[in-house]
Amino acid sequence: MDKLDLLKQMKDLYSAQINEVNFIKVPTLNYLMIDGEGDPNTSQVYKDSLQALYSMAYALKFAVKKSKEPIDFKVMPLEGLWWVDDMNLFSVENKEDWKWTMMILQPDLITFDLVSEMREQVIKKKGLLLAQQVRLEQNNEGECAQILHLGPYSSEGKNIEILHTKIREQGHQRKGKHHEIYLNTPLKTSPEKLKTIIRQPIGK
Repeated sequence: MDKLDLLKQMKDLYSAQINEVNFIKVPTLNYLMIDGEGDPNTSQVYKDSLQALYSMAYALKFAVKKSKEPIDFKVMPLEGLWWVDDMNLFSVENKEDWKWTMMILQPDLITFDLVSEMREQVIKKKGLLLAQQVRLEQNNEGECAQILHLGPYSSEGKNIEILHTKIREQGHQRKGKHHEIYLNTPLKTSPEKLKTIIRQPIGK
C-alpha cells in the first residue's frame, strides 16, 4: 500500500523557530473546514465542531485506505483561522468576539464527492449533525510570516506581538486572518510543551 506523509512533503509549512520570525510563501491548499464564533475555551459548539471535523477527517482517511487504489496517509494537525470584524482590535485577551474556521489539511486526492459521501456516513453512524457544516475548500494565503510558540495558548500574546512587530519592521502589512497550527494537543501534552505555529498573511 502506498503511503503519503504530507508533514514530510510540506516540512517548511509545518516547522518554525522559537522567538524567531521567518517569512514563507504558502501555496493554495485544500482543507476540511468548519466555521463558528465565540470563546473556544467555553463554547460547546466549538467542542462539537472539532468532533465533527475530526470524524470527517478520519472517515476520509479510512475510505481512501480501503479504496481500489489504497493509499495510507496521516491525519494532519488541527489548524485554525481566527479573526474579529475589525482586525485592529484582535486580541488574545478577549475571545468572546472571536470568529473561527477550524480546519485540517487534505491531500489532493480527496474530492468533493468523497467528502459528501463521508459526510452522510458520519451523520448516519455517529449522529453528528454538525458534519453537515464540514466542507472541502481551498485556502490561499501566499506570503506569510510565522513564529513558533512554545507553551500554553493563553501565553501567546508575547509571540503575536513579536510577529506583528517584525512584519512592520520589514515594511509589510498584515492582511487576512490570524492562523494557528497546533503541532500537538492539550489532551496528550502538558501546557508548557504545547507547540503552536502562529502564522500571519502579509502584503505590502
